[in-house]
Amino acid sequence: MTERIHQRVKFVKLSDSDFRLKDPEQDVRGLDVYERGGDQIGSVEDLYVDEQERKVRLLEVGAGGILGMGEKHFLIPAEAVASVGEDGVTIDHSREKVAGFPPYDPDVVPEANYQRALYDYYGYPFPY
Repeated sequence: MTERIHQRVKFVKLSDSDFRLKDPEQDVRGLDVYERGGDQIGSVEDLYVDEQERKVRLLEVGAGGILGMGEKHFLIPAEAVASVGEDGVTIDHSREKVAGFPPYDPDVVPEANYQRALYDYYGYPFPY
């Protein structure tokens, strides 16, 4: 485990990889994301997978905009998911909390420092 801390943590978008989820029903891409109170935050655009451990670590959530114009993208640690149902994904944080962390460029895989800061912001230990 200590060795892993010093290695470069590499996440890849599920859609950009040849990884497959063991259970296709775990694929939440396209589902709406809600806060516990029921308000919609956005939709799951993609999933980031840890290349070495092959675990989903982050949800990429698109929010706002019209027809893709002006849409912002946010990352949410998988640990924040409270439940998954047919209607969508519910997370343990508010829309304000999600919007409070700087959005990122969905065309660039976030750097390790961004990933660590993200986990810190949400109050979860970084997995490494």
